[in-house]
Amino acid sequence: MRIAVVDESAARAAIIDEGLREAGLGDIRVFADRHGLAGRIEAFAPDVILISLANPHRDELEESFALSRAMARPVAMFVDQSDVAGIEASVDAGVSAYVVDGLRRERIRPILELAIRRFRAFSRLRAELDEARSALAERNTLDAAKHLLMTRRGIDEPAAYAALRKAAMDSGRRIADVADAIVTADRLMGTL
Repeated sequence: MRIAVVDESAARAAIIDEGLREAGLGDIRVFADRHGLAGRIEAFAPDVILISLANPHRDELEESFALSRAMARPVAMFVDQSDVAGIEASVDAGVSAYVVDGLRRERIRPILELAIRRFRAFSRLRAELDEARSALAERNTLDAAKHLLMTRRGIDEPAAYAALRKAAMDSGRRIADVADAIVTADRLMGTL
């Protein structure tokens, strides 16, 4: 497992590094300089990102949250102080574990494992949501295409569906793709 540690403090970074090495993890890179951070982390291609901020300022938090959103990897963030707004912003940004005043080397591995598990669970939920949205959009398009056929041809819903199904089978395409083509063609004809 490749782990990126982001911390400007050598002392805090050493605590994280020790905790990871004691847990049997050795492919670790510490990023102390924040200049060009996203590009350097992306080049390293870590499996997990650990960010440690002593007293985070709004700009540091925003940069860390942007990194979390862009990298699509588990991110654990250690902060010495926090407030409700900081916690809410971290959750919105996709930070998998947000730990306040808990930077101790014996806690690093459990927090790392928690971040990975939460990231995987959130990724599954996001995939399910995307799948449901896609299915709903296809269903709406199918209904719109059936409505167009019913109106234009003066047929009932089962006949409209049968026409869509036959067109899909004849063309070797999915019924949702045929329905989308019909709806798109109708929009084009309406705008010409």
